[in-house]
Amino acid sequence: MSSESLEIAKATYQSGKVAFEKGQYREAIEQLEKANTLLAPYSRLGGEVQIWLVTAYEAAGRTEDALTLCEQLKRHPHSETSKQAKELHYILKAPRLQRPKEWMTEIPDLGAIADNETKIPLPVNNTKSSKKQVPPEREFVDLTQVNTRDNRFIWMALIVIGLILSGLFWLSF
Repeated sequence: MSSESLEIAKATYQSGKVAFEKGQYREAIEQLEKANTLLAPYSRLGGEVQIWLVTAYEAAGRTEDALTLCEQLKRHPHSETSKQAKELHYILKAPRLQRPKEWMTEIPDLGAIADNETKIPLPVNNTKSSKKQVPPEREFVDLTQVNTRDNRFIWMALIVIGLILSGLFWLSF
């Protein structure tokens, strides 16, 4: 394999991973399948690409393709790839649990909406009005109605704080 085709395969593999992480599973499958054809299937990188391809198949709803590829990868010469394939195969073969309908939140498919339909015009509110802003009226307090008599609370609090500090100072020796 030439270094040029290896670089193309790596770039295609990376774009497939990026597409998968964005949730674009069909594009991810296309890119990963291209990378898979450019690489030797029993190389370490070839196995890595095929593991990603298994997960992309499963994410796209192609479980049978994922299981078939997993079966092949369980016999891969690279130990890490065969170990991952066995774990993925175990997960894919596990029974599906039924969830109650009220646990599920349906997310609408926005892929069918054209680009121009996604732009919704919003009304623009002009924050500056032609009228001058009138400051709120101040509320004046009649001091004859306020209880300003000393209630000795502050003196009591100061005495208690002084006693606590002197006690801590005495205990520190």
